[in-house]
Amino acid sequence: MAASFSVSSLVGRWLFAVVLVFGTYNPTDYSYVSWLFNPATAFGPVTAIVGVLLLIGWIIFLRATLLSLGWLGILLGSALLGCLVWLLVDIGWLSLQADGAMTWIVLALLSILLAIGISWSHIRRRLTGQVDVDDIEDGRG
Repeated sequence: MAASFSVSSLVGRWLFAVVLVFGTYNPTDYSYVSWLFNPATAFGPVTAIVGVLLLIGWIIFLRATLLSLGWLGILLGSALLGCLVWLLVDIGWLSLQADGAMTWIVLALLSILLAIGISWSHIRRRLTGQVDVDDIEDGRG
């Protein structure tokens, strides 16, 4: 039986994407990039393990997003999210004048796009009833 998809599973995937994106980089001193390039940080096994874990997370999210949305879907999703930011700025709900505001917005939009990408097969199945099947090698040559 196939696992059911719900808003809570999308939110969970988005929270993982938020941790991945903002844990890798953000404009504060609390990110892997800031930690790694801090002169007081000595590169060692802990920084290497955290870096490899982040790399694994990025590969999982990027591969799933690319396979499920494709380049056109990523481009259209980015355009839609960018237009939403434009709308929010245009109606005065969002200001880009604050220092680092655009960085925070881009990082948040990236996490949303990754969450949609990793969830897209489930969303598509729910909307259309169609199931995506990945090619699986069965060992026959």
